[in-house]
Amino acid sequence: MKDSRRDFLKKSMLAAAGALLIPELAKAVVQEQAAVHAPKITLKKDAVIMLQGDSITDAGRDRANNIANSMPMLGSGYSLFIASQLLNTHAAKQPKVYNRGISGNKVYQLRERWEAECLAFFPDVVSILIGVNDYWHTLTGGYKGTAEVYENDYRNLLAYTKEKLPNVQFVICEPFALKGGSAIEEQRWFPMFDEYRRIAKKLAGEFNAVFVPFQSGFDAAVKQAPARYWAGDGVHPDLPGRQLMAEMWMEATGLK
Repeated sequence: MKDSRRDFLKKSMLAAAGALLIPELAKAVVQEQAAVHAPKITLKKDAVIMLQGDSITDAGRDRANNIANSMPMLGSGYSLFIASQLLNTHAAKQPKVYNRGISGNKVYQLRERWEAECLAFFPDVVSILIGVNDYWHTLTGGYKGTAEVYENDYRNLLAYTKEKLPNVQFVICEPFALKGGSAIEEQRWFPMFDEYRRIAKKLAGEFNAVFVPFQSGFDAAVKQAPARYWAGDGVHPDLPGRQLMAEMWMEATGLK
């Protein structure tokens, strides 16, 4: 009876998402998507949090800047929004947040720079948002990768990281694309791109990682405002989209 009531409440919250503010929408979607025993992130004093990915994470950061928590290093995307909330909510633990996203990256390119751009920082938490280019560049850039390549490369990257940093906590973010964005030709993107999303969620389960359901969040958000309000091209979020991503990340990790 308790489980049935919980399921009913979750579905009711998600159905009402179109009328919710961004923090409430994020909470409703994360609760609806979360597994029964979904992991949460535990922060220790001086914890190092590494945000990795492609241009969505990069967001114009100063790549020469290695100063934790600095605005030039964090860029202007969701990484900055996450860092701002973390540093405010967990000030007593004085976390150190780094953004190491690079525009255009696919999984294999993360691996090529992983020692210097991730492991060298000895992160306690590694958050990864990767996958949109692994598909998009097969349409526009001549990339020959497949969903299978994405899965194998991603799994190997996570396994290697866990080997080098046995106590690392992973946050795997769902790649997303907003139908209605200027760069998204729906017939070319879907349903093929959905496989990359499925793989990210699958790997989160394999590695006991926090999973952040960004696609589900944006799908709910477009019931409130059109896709181009959240991300003009359907890939790179504008200000409200970045705020939504940060709220979902904080909610999913339990660091809210």
